[in-house]
Amino acid sequence: MSPSHRVPSPDVLGWAPADLAALYQGTERSRCRHPWSPVPAPLCPQDPHVSSASTPVSPAPGPPCSQCQHSHVPSASTPVSPALGLPCPQGQDPHFLLLPRAAVGRAGSVPRCPLRHGASARGAGGVGGGLGHGRPHIPCAPQFILPHSRGSSHGQSRITRSAYPRAPYARMMPDSFRLWQRLEAEAGSSLYRRTGLVVLGPAGNPELEGCRRSLRAGEVLDATALAQRFPGLRLHAGELAVWDGTGGVLFADRALRAVQDVFRRHGGTLRDGEKVLRIDPGATLTVTTTAGVYRAPRLIIAAGAWTGALVAPLGLRLPLQPLRIDVCYWREKEPRSPGTGRAGPCFMALGLCRAPHGIYGLPALEYPGLVKVCYHHGSPADPEERDRVPLGGPHPDIALLSSFISSYLPGLEPQPAVVETCLYTNTPDEDFILDKHPKFSNIIIGAGFSGHGFKLAPVVGKLLCELSLGEEPSHSTAPFAITRFSGVLRAAL
Repeated sequence: MSPSHRVPSPDVLGWAPADLAALYQGTERSRCRHPWSPVPAPLCPQDPHVSSASTPVSPAPGPPCSQCQHSHVPSASTPVSPALGLPCPQGQDPHFLLLPRAAVGRAGSVPRCPLRHGASARGAGGVGGGLGHGRPHIPCAPQFILPHSRGSSHGQSRITRSAYPRAPYARMMPDSFRLWQRLEAEAGSSLYRRTGLVVLGPAGNPELEGCRRSLRAGEVLDATALAQRFPGLRLHAGELAVWDGTGGVLFADRALRAVQDVFRRHGGTLRDGEKVLRIDPGATLTVTTTAGVYRAPRLIIAAGAWTGALVAPLGLRLPLQPLRIDVCYWREKEPRSPGTGRAGPCFMALGLCRAPHGIYGLPALEYPGLVKVCYHHGSPADPEERDRVPLGGPHPDIALLSSFISSYLPGLEPQPAVVETCLYTNTPDEDFILDKHPKFSNIIIGAGFSGHGFKLAPVVGKLLCELSLGEEPSHSTAPFAITRFSGVLRAAL
């Protein structure tokens, strides 16, 4: 038996067993190993883990299982085990978890997952990836009660775009757009509004040029052309803008609800408010939470800012830095008339010497008359104490943003009307981590989304699911390998 490993407080945990199909089909079903039983239980006509093989088949509630005390009621009102709190759907034993990051189960987080929390998630991400991959009956267990604002996936809006300085992400974006559209169709809800995106910066800036190349036919605008099309945005001498007509706003809260609803309809179970206490690695992984003990052959971890603490007892020292980000809303000096139906574009400012990490903005869709403009960086933070005031003041980036507003967005008041916060979890190179644990190959990790993961949550969820099931990833995960960082693997446990 592997030793126990205590974990301070992860955000989300995910399980995606590679042999779910085998577990629920054919002869394997008659020898289903109950997750809390050391030996295979005899076959019950209604549920393979019931201790009596003579239990009659009946549409009415059957006798309780001697191991988990579930009454086998084939309905949404299936009783909950008093010991472990997990529903037992008739004829299935789905005590395996796919837990996306923060409220998304960031699969499709994907939810992250996928959408992460989707999910993803995003974070995920888990849930969406599991759904998009056609593998239901997987419970999801975020640490906090859903919906919550403790991670990276809350709030009403996120930018999505085709323009990307880095080629790996640019290649993933068409797939991400398709998966978001698929979720929209299945959920019957609008999750995206196309507004277009302006990417601005100094002429010749490598990131700006990377965005232009990723668009192929991206239109380049000088100061005059930009002012004619978007009078609220200004360029300065030596600067250019690139137009991305696919850019727009993802309605994040709505997307997370859609992921969760679709996930449930596919047979998934959300187990929010459940904190992981310990993970025991091995051929069969054991995860202990505040609500019970779970076992499965595969595990996906997409826990946002809590990932570092979660994997440290498993011998990994991932270079993840949680950051507290100011999310600022700025009042329009002349608010647009309600009901005009036209929103301004999203934008990104890259390569500015006064804002080396970039600035981004979204039109006034969340709060009437308030435009969202944020610095793409923040102050180091402990996710357990994210409300603690940073050293040097509560909002260290406000002065930088106020200066940018005055210079580039003169139609906005130079002081924010509303300031909220969220968490980024950054890697040193700001690229994702999507990989297997170097020592325990049945543990898959999705982390370090560095403030740009939500739009890619469906693809992230799909990739994590593919890695878990031993399938060929639909996109190369080489840029996201754990081994690109030196010294991450500690001594053997």
